[in-house]
Amino acid sequence: MSDWGPVLIAVVLFVLLSPGLLFQLPGRHRVVEFGNMHTSGLSILVHTILYFGLITVLLIAIGVHIHAG
Repeated sequence: MSDWGPVLIAVVLFVLLSPGLLFQLPGRHRVVEFGNMHTSGLSILVHTILYFGLITVLLIAIGVHIHAG
């Protein structure tokens, strides 16, 4: 049996936390901007830290597992 939980969680978080796609934190003119399709070095750093924190909580602390057989 293969465990697809880490793969699925990583892909979903990567898509949702891509800077500028859904939101950008910090934005160019405001703290949070939605759907502006632009990015900056600082927003890449912030989104990387958010990604690392969420994936750590979901995979290690909670232990999400999806088994396909």
